[in-house]
Amino acid sequence: MTTLIAPVIPRSRLQRLRWTFADGRVIARGYFVHLVRNPAAILNLLLFPIVMVLLFGFVLGSAMNVAGGGDYREFLMPGMFAQTMTLGVMTTMIIVTNDAARGITDRFRSMPISRSGVVLGRAVADMVNSVLELAVLLGCGLAVGWGWHRGIGNALTAVGLLLLLRFALIWVGIYLGLMLTPESASAAWMPLMPLTMLANTFVSPALMPGWMGTISEWNPLSATVAACRELFGNPGWGGDSWAAEHALPLAIGWPVLLTLVFLPLSARRYQRLDR
Repeated sequence: MTTLIAPVIPRSRLQRLRWTFADGRVIARGYFVHLVRNPAAILNLLLFPIVMVLLFGFVLGSAMNVAGGGDYREFLMPGMFAQTMTLGVMTTMIIVTNDAARGITDRFRSMPISRSGVVLGRAVADMVNSVLELAVLLGCGLAVGWGWHRGIGNALTAVGLLLLLRFALIWVGIYLGLMLTPESASAAWMPLMPLTMLANTFVSPALMPGWMGTISEWNPLSATVAACRELFGNPGWGGDSWAAEHALPLAIGWPVLLTLVFLPLSARRYQRLDR
């Protein structure tokens, strides 16, 4: 007679935490294996930032001026960094919705693995992808004449702020991906693109109409861009508004707030998919 042994479910909080991280590592490794076996996805991941830099830096940048003076490509690159981190939320949403539609999510839920670990694995995979994208963008920026001028410490702090923004938006993407269908997730770029444009990404808020400039200054994306410009020593980071003068605290506060809201929402939504 065959004896079935039920999986041992960790009981203590420390055991559950170790269980979650162990399963998250396995899930993330599975996503990386799938990515390596899909060269088209890797090419798209690395090529898109290069095309965006060339398009905005050379095609449109030739007709752009920076408020207060300065090279436009130096002004542009921190905005491109932050926009790429923001648009990554679409990748997260699409992958999560496709996994649900193909039954992968249900398969994970039927296995004796930590449900929080599944969500954590997706977040880890997206963070690694984001680091690769940002590394390519930094290389593109250096190639077109951008650079940092306030030391390596400030530059690494700016990179940390960009990754902090991406980390927060991963949880937004996971939550929305668990709520949407693949079709609606693919159309998410329609409201997302204006959100990245209605910021200080490509144009200073001082050059916008009054109401639009106010919205732009308080856009969470603008806080990260302004703080990165200041840390990199690039032009266009100053301003007279409260948001502009406190860009660094806002660049930390906005992502922390988004994480505190959407991380538990994502985990709870995943746990209640069948209810």
